[in-house]
Amino acid sequence: MPAVAVRPRRRGLRTVGLIAVAAVIGLVGGTAVGYGIQADREPTALPPLNQPGLAYPAKALPEGQRVKLPASEDLRAKAEGDLRKLLLPKPAGAKKSEFADADGWLRVSTFASQFNRPGNALDDLLETDIRRIAVTSWATGEYKETEIRLVQYRAGDVLGAQEFVEEQQAYMPEEDFAESEGTELDGSANGRFYVFPVRKKAGYLDLYEARAYFYRGDIAVEIFVIDTKKISAKEIRSLAERQLGRL
Repeated sequence: MPAVAVRPRRRGLRTVGLIAVAAVIGLVGGTAVGYGIQADREPTALPPLNQPGLAYPAKALPEGQRVKLPASEDLRAKAEGDLRKLLLPKPAGAKKSEFADADGWLRVSTFASQFNRPGNALDDLLETDIRRIAVTSWATGEYKETEIRLVQYRAGDVLGAQEFVEEQQAYMPEEDFAESEGTELDGSANGRFYVFPVRKKAGYLDLYEARAYFYRGDIAVEIFVIDTKKISAKEIRSLAERQLGRL
């Protein structure tokens, strides 16, 4: 297996997610900026695979004898098509979010602007060969907003999707975020979902938030939900599992 480039951990690249939206609509105040820089961390080596030697055919099958995967199972074919088609559809009765992107695509520069250090974020996203970002969002109830982003990277010797997800997961246990390691996402070797503690501020409605982060191949996935009512672990888990099933 070819060596994979190992880069230092990114610093301070923390997405504000829908907190910025919450600030705009008056649910909270002053929470969208001001997070500190995360210290560099050395990558943790993976344990050796406990697996017997694999057997490979002596010669590749001729082109005409190779079995082609159906389109529904060919992950590469899915990833090369219209990325927006892999997003979960809006649920029945959901309204278009006031802050929804017009065409389902999010510009890389706009994506970078949603981090607490936009300049650093843009540099790092370009360095890790970000390719495109598909996004969907919807509103349900009086204040609930849901957003899902598929962040795709180009294939190469830097595992951009993995790095992005691991970096976002790394700061979730901190006080300003989920304050926990989250819960493992079934069906994913790397995914986790988080239910944040309620945020209370005098003069504002209570804010509840949940997130999920995972990746498959070269696609990183972010899911955000905010509301003024409690968000259950079951709800964010279901969203994440259904989105994972489409990749």
